[in-house]
Amino acid sequence: MVGTLPNGLWNTSAPDRTPAPAFLRARQRSPHTTSEQARHRRLNALHNDHDHHHHHDHADCDHDHGPKHIYIYSPSSAVRDKAAFKRGIARLKALGHEVEVDVDALASHTRFAGDDATRLAAIHRAAASGAHVALISRGGYGLSRILPGIRYKAVAKAIDKGMKFVGLSDFTAFQNALLAQTGAVSWAGPALGADFGVAGEPDDIMEACFDDLLTGHGEGTGWRMHREKPDATTGKPAVPDIYVKSAQLWGGNLAVLASLVGTPYLPSVKGGILFLEDVNEHPYRIERLLTQLLHAGVLAQQKAVVLGQFNQFKLVPHDKGYKLQSVVDWLRTQIKAPVLTNLPFGHVETKVLLPVGATVSLSVEERDALIYWGHIG
Repeated sequence: MVGTLPNGLWNTSAPDRTPAPAFLRARQRSPHTTSEQARHRRLNALHNDHDHHHHHDHADCDHDHGPKHIYIYSPSSAVRDKAAFKRGIARLKALGHEVEVDVDALASHTRFAGDDATRLAAIHRAAASGAHVALISRGGYGLSRILPGIRYKAVAKAIDKGMKFVGLSDFTAFQNALLAQTGAVSWAGPALGADFGVAGEPDDIMEACFDDLLTGHGEGTGWRMHREKPDATTGKPAVPDIYVKSAQLWGGNLAVLASLVGTPYLPSVKGGILFLEDVNEHPYRIERLLTQLLHAGVLAQQKAVVLGQFNQFKLVPHDKGYKLQSVVDWLRTQIKAPVLTNLPFGHVETKVLLPVGATVSLSVEERDALIYWGHIG
């Protein structure tokens, strides 16, 4: 089932024999035009085709709507905003969940949430907690320096038993190292403080996507890309209509990912779908980071590159018209794979959750894009 959302997002969920997830109950609306109706028919056909090839039996899926055990820990920077930390815990508890806070979640050692040994121990306690979800308190920096000390087999074993490791930003280092070392799937998604601990109400789309993860409903995400001019030479659309039947989804924060090049912690993904986001990086720095991935041969091996949200930078007079779109246009001249834009993920309030390392399908029709992964236990 595909539900359209007012802001150009839509979400896929299990067939109608299970209750519609909150994401759809709160936001679903009917298509307004014949073209949108046709789009929905094609996207639902994609849903069915993916299920056929991946042999998912939704009748056997465990859609558990009860309270979940969520483990909060701090593997990166120290938590400075204690109020946001407390609000995030209160919010999760208000949603009915059991929240367990790691003993060193508020530890501080210079800029880090404890020294390296403390943060490694926190990761391993999270893996041993038996929680449904291990959620980071915040990103920042710190995981790259402790990657050699992580017991990846223990983390992968916890994931095999059903635990979901969720986070973003600096967490990209952990997620890709885990994928490179074990092949285990983790989730790019919210952090406690920045997302659940906001002063007002948390973003309802983010919260509903997180709920879909907890209940086993979330099976994909769709969005509308930026409107772009056709190619000046060929007249073809900036992003062609495509269908990628089966590819590994991976990526995360661009700066962190680029820092893993040349290490055993960068996955060797061929024929994948690479998603990227970043914050506080001027477009020329974004281009420089992409150049690192380009020259390392990473980008040429992908079936698609999906750009999320790049924000909180400031253009200057020296740019003389150089902007983020300039980077996108340049990237398209460097690789054969399509470059998609506007994925709702990054250092923004409205973010979806993405399974890092999972096999997915990708469909693009005009400005509408859909990444579908089906049920992930």
